[in-house]
Amino acid sequence: MHTELWQWSAVDLAHAIRSGTISSREALESCLSRLAAVNPALNAVVDLIDDDARSAADRADAAVRAGETTGPLHGVPLTVKINVDYAGRATTNGVKAFENMIAQEDSVPVANLRKAGAIIFGRTNVPGFSTRYFTDNDLHGRTLNPWDPGRTPGGSSGGAAAAVAAGIGPIGHGNDRAGSVRYPAHCCGVYGLRASVGRVADFNPSSVEERGLMSQLTHIQGPLARSIGDIRLTLEALSQGDPRDPWWVPALADPGPVDRPKTAAIFATSPDADVHPDVENAVRIAGKWLEQAGYAVEEVAPPHLTEAGDMFWTMLMAEERATSENEKSASTKGIEMFGDQAVQNARASTRVYAGDLDYEGYINGLRRRTSILRDWQLFFQRHSVLVMPVSWQPAFPIDHDQRGDEAMRRMLDSFHPMLAISTLGLTGLAAPTGPVNGIPMGVQIVGPRLGEELCLRAGEVLEANYAPMPIDPIADPR
Repeated sequence: MHTELWQWSAVDLAHAIRSGTISSREALESCLSRLAAVNPALNAVVDLIDDDARSAADRADAAVRAGETTGPLHGVPLTVKINVDYAGRATTNGVKAFENMIAQEDSVPVANLRKAGAIIFGRTNVPGFSTRYFTDNDLHGRTLNPWDPGRTPGGSSGGAAAAVAAGIGPIGHGNDRAGSVRYPAHCCGVYGLRASVGRVADFNPSSVEERGLMSQLTHIQGPLARSIGDIRLTLEALSQGDPRDPWWVPALADPGPVDRPKTAAIFATSPDADVHPDVENAVRIAGKWLEQAGYAVEEVAPPHLTEAGDMFWTMLMAEERATSENEKSASTKGIEMFGDQAVQNARASTRVYAGDLDYEGYINGLRRRTSILRDWQLFFQRHSVLVMPVSWQPAFPIDHDQRGDEAMRRMLDSFHPMLAISTLGLTGLAAPTGPVNGIPMGVQIVGPRLGEELCLRAGEVLEANYAPMPIDPIADPR
């Protein structure tokens, strides 16, 4: 094992803490030391909870000494995203107007992580309202990509991805509606899991209104980590049920041996897309590794990918437009009233991209979504997993979404592989294949509904060929 505890996996930390080889307090202090060394350059963690974390770590160690039953993450330090409620702290969501909005109780993901024994020592940065693919806001500032400060660390879980990549804790909690776990993982060279909708319980008590149907069908909590083992361990913790989430289903964390043949479809390019050659090559590398591991690999296009990708923002923006100008949803009014200029610019360009969908078009879109999802489910009868890009392009330069409507169109078109999986509520695992010219590169492993274990097992094949390690962040150029 490594001599520095911040470099250990959560799996190894949990085992060592339970056995008494190390203490939770020792693991925490190592992560806090790493944070002090690298976070000033990255600005990934924007709410430090060190005193509470030390008390929690001491309680975790006392529980081990007393022989009490421990959860899967007992004593393991980690971070959570600042857009979910943490009792006694402000759920800022990267918005100045919310800096004093103190949560009265924990969100479901925070509660489940605590139940699993995790020690939450910090909260990670997001774009304002968690609505951009670039992690920057007027309240907390900009988070840098630890590989290249000129490129986005992704969003909206950009702080979580940058922290994990740089060794600030083995696990970062995130959430994914439009790719907010997978895209930051792609940009920062770590693993990020978007589980199937319903697999992970979700509710934020401070929410002022229920989300629109498209958000309910697409939004999920998920982990980012430097290893597949840590992703699996965190999924177990996050998957515990909660009666406040009517979408939750009691799926098994590990369904046991998968009897069906190991087959992988790969989709590296598309005639409808501008595909970067390094992205295409990453998919082919992953396919080669899977084939060497015994998978039957076939190059084949999944059904209606571009249509499903286009559908995401068209449907979501239709929900925002559904109410009158005087009765807009709280999220729409919030962005207009309290969003920073970058958020408002990005939202305006996204609305142009999405177009205007009327009520009939929205209802027909929901019908069409079901038909497309059925075709994907049949696709997964023939293939265990699908390997394709997260994005047709590597991480975009900082603030690419501030360059006007055409730049936004190019960017969102490149996200079709990611957005299609969101539209359909399927499982998607972002997995690195290795940097190219210093830029992280990787793939998305997609599985059927509740097919997380299929994706994780394929991810382990890639991990065996490329094992990313924490890196030292590039100095802040500002």
